[in-house]
Amino acid sequence: MGSLGGESTLPWVKTPCVYNTAVSRAVGCNIYLKLDNLQPSGSFKSRGIGNLMTRAVAHHAGNVHFYCASGGNAGLACATSALALDRPCTVVVPVTTSEFMKKKLSALGARVQQVGKNLFAAEQYVRQELVARDPDGVFVPPFDHPDIWDGAASLIPELRDQMDVPMDAIVCSVGGGGLFNGLMQGIETFPWPAGPKPHVVGVETAGADSLHASLVANEHLTLPEITSIAVSLGCSRVSAQTWKWAHYPNTHSLVVSDADAAMACVRFADDARLLVEVSCGAALAAAYRGDLRASLGKGLSDAEWAEKNVVLIVCGGSGVSLQLLDRYVQEYGPHSAIQV
Repeated sequence: MGSLGGESTLPWVKTPCVYNTAVSRAVGCNIYLKLDNLQPSGSFKSRGIGNLMTRAVAHHAGNVHFYCASGGNAGLACATSALALDRPCTVVVPVTTSEFMKKKLSALGARVQQVGKNLFAAEQYVRQELVARDPDGVFVPPFDHPDIWDGAASLIPELRDQMDVPMDAIVCSVGGGGLFNGLMQGIETFPWPAGPKPHVVGVETAGADSLHASLVANEHLTLPEITSIAVSLGCSRVSAQTWKWAHYPNTHSLVVSDADAAMACVRFADDARLLVEVSCGAALAAAYRGDLRASLGKGLSDAEWAEKNVVLIVCGGSGVSLQLLDRYVQEYGPHSAIQV
């Protein structure tokens, strides 16, 4: 896989950060793409989950067995990390999970069980029936753990090394908040050169906007249900640490529609020749729609805005195919502000 700072092999890799002319032209400023869709699991979750699992192996006396409840990106990150670490893992998926995903997990060597009508039920089964009965068992959460945030924070030193211009802002999608936490932790932890620290813009889809709803209500809320198609962002309550970071003055919270997130993926396939799932499309939609200019460029002239350097975290995701993008065009194209 990869190594950072001379450490032993890690189950995640250093990913490229590239300037993109087409997206920059659409946004009106300099847009750099941090391509974490190129992680071994296909998403940024390789960093956080990989870090948690690496540390568990280092500190566990026995032959650790990893357990994860996920029908998507977290499960894939657990399976690819377990393969890299040469440790067994069991991924429990809810009954709604597709045969395609189950086969994908099995092909990586994961033991796959299908239990529960939803992710909550699957997680309860993992905790109560599997981890509780296995002295070598380690539960792998999808986002809410300091080791996961530490792994996500590795994005910041990479960006510092890769960027030869100041970073004015970093944009990411927000589900439970693991990526957002890592970015904020990295910015606050690593020594920063002269000048202001970059802003961090967290983007959610309407119907999975637990952070934004909490900020509007000025209390840490739990959404009654998830109605967005961006299932990877479908966390009804962000982590307590996310709620704390969201009150820092350099943070921003934006919400986009499912239609715009979906069509952003289609537009991005044209602009960057990369396929990403709709949860990643949330951050891209904020760029394409002009939300970043409205949020970060208030009071700036066009010329001043054109000088800003913004990093979009391309977080990737497994829930995408050419057929799905074609369906998005038919279903959401007429209802989206994003033109392709």
